[in-house]
Amino acid sequence: MTTVPALGIAEVAERTGLTTHTLRYYERDGLLLGEVDRDAGGRRRYTDRDLEWIAMVTRLRATGMPIRDVRRYAALVRSGAGSEAERLQLLRAHRARVQAELDATAAHLAAIDHKIGLYEGTV
Repeated sequence: MTTVPALGIAEVAERTGLTTHTLRYYERDGLLLGEVDRDAGGRRRYTDRDLEWIAMVTRLRATGMPIRDVRRYAALVRSGAGSEAERLQLLRAHRARVQAELDATAAHLAAIDHKIGLYEGTV
């Protein structure tokens, strides 16, 4: 990601598609890697690192990772070296769940495609 000046919460909301409420929730609930910097007026100033992490959290949530697991993952990343094995285990378990969902969706799609084929033969 290219370096950009620190962004305010409204700019980050626009870039990420998240609401300002969601961004504040992520911060308050321990889903970010650390405190978001503030300017002299107390307004949040997000960095490239914050944006990269928010994108990761968004991907984890979009693939169904429970908040408690995202919180745990963030805590492990914050803890630094020595937690890699536990991070890997958490991500592998999540990946297995996502793959199972993809496999189920592919089976549903195949059934739909089969029905479409049947109807196309009669129309």
